[in-house]
Amino acid sequence: METPATPLNNPPFTPAIGVGGLIFDDAGRVLLVCRKHPPQAGLWHIPGGRLEPGETLPECCRREVLEETGIEVTPSRIVAVADRNIEGFHYIIIDFLAELTAASPCDPHPSTDAADACWVSPDDLTEYPLVTGLEAVIRSCQPARVAAPEAGLAPTDIHPWLYASPCK
Repeated sequence: METPATPLNNPPFTPAIGVGGLIFDDAGRVLLVCRKHPPQAGLWHIPGGRLEPGETLPECCRREVLEETGIEVTPSRIVAVADRNIEGFHYIIIDFLAELTAASPCDPHPSTDAADACWVSPDDLTEYPLVTGLEAVIRSCQPARVAAPEAGLAPTDIHPWLYASPCK
């Protein structure tokens, strides 16, 4: 089991890269997990975690969502980037819009770093203590997945490691 980051093994001046998956089900609900460990233990966020050496950003997103919820996803576009320096931790967090895979179970089962996991209607977000800024990301991305699925940064055809916005 991975050792939770602490201020001692992640000094504030050494940023870690985190990756999250913003996932909506067919009913328009968003998948949230309650953080088990610092920083921000007890608050709700999208599933995600620390990038491992040699791992790509999409691989990290898939792995972390699966580890925290048991749900399989396919990451598509980068929809948010956050630079968080809180509680003695410094994270650069890259959030992907991700789709459920056909084989994925529907019900999340919290494990590893998640104390709880569930699908939440955007109308009910105020009932959950969310990490700062998450509600704005969810609200800005929910219409995008329906009205403008090309919004955000996507891997380029030339270089799969390069994410760019489709300029028109």
